[in-house]
Amino acid sequence: MENFLKKTGWESVITSLVFAVIGILFICNPEGTFTFATTILGLIFIIGGIIKIINYFKNRGILDFYNYELIYGIIAIIIGIVVIVYSNALETIFRIIIGIWIIYSGIMRLLLASKLKAIESQSWKPVLIIAVIMLICGLFITFNSGAIIMTIGIIMLIYAIMDLIEGFVFIRNVDKILNK
Repeated sequence: MENFLKKTGWESVITSLVFAVIGILFICNPEGTFTFATTILGLIFIIGGIIKIINYFKNRGILDFYNYELIYGIIAIIIGIVVIVYSNALETIFRIIIGIWIIYSGIMRLLLASKLKAIESQSWKPVLIIAVIMLICGLFITFNSGAIIMTIGIIMLIYAIMDLIEGFVFIRNVDKILNK
């Protein structure tokens, strides 16, 4: 049992290291990493579409829903091509939508801060600070092309570091855990 738990702990450490490497790639080269990820995603759609089309021709007349496979295959291939060809546009659209949403949330908090100040509540100051930070973050994300991917990379790296620490603590204490 102890060997099994230690093996599980080491698998967690290795997974965390992989997450850390991917996080660092997202931080250091967000556009390149996003392009690579969208290319892989596009290829997955294309391969899935080809498989569905092959299944259509293999099962033609045998299954009642064979037209579904042909339509699904064609749509999947089209989506795959669009994802690969327009990866930069997709990243831009995604980034701008998230940036605008964060800016909107910041504006709503500004309004809340002004209402809290009007009723003489002391909590208006922290709400105002949060609103200003949200506005700055929203503007940063909207106008910085690698912001979303870089943020995901930072989150992945933080997760990986915390998981590595937990993994080493677990491995170090397996025997104590089993003897309790």
